Amino acid sequence: MNIYDRAHELAQELKTCPEYVEYQRLKDIAMENDTQRALIEEYKRLQFQLQVAMAGGGKPDPAEMERLQKIAGVLQLSAEASNYLMAEFRFQKMLADIYKILGDAAGIDMDMLKG
Repeated sequence: MNIYDRAHELAQELKTCPEYVEYQRLKDIAMENDTQRALIEEYKRLQFQLQVAMAGGGKPDPAEMERLQKIAGVLQLSAEASNYLMAEFRFQKMLADIYKILGDAAGIDMDMLKG
């Protein structure tokens, strides 16, 4: 079996693992409400922009930081949204762990995934 076949096997395993199944279930629930979906999308967009700015050595825009915090506060009030975001975090952590395992096997420094 070649390495690509194994990668496809791993992808199939990921699609059926409990963390992913729960993440997808909670995502579907959270995204049913259009307003909540828009807030989640805006939250993620702002979060990404701030991460890019900081990774580039810049400072986050205080207005965007405040907006992100306000949206986070609203999302925390919704069990559906907060459960989804926590499940997403857990699944992303699992993926980061897998990337680290692969990076270690290849002798590649994956410290950037910490955090």
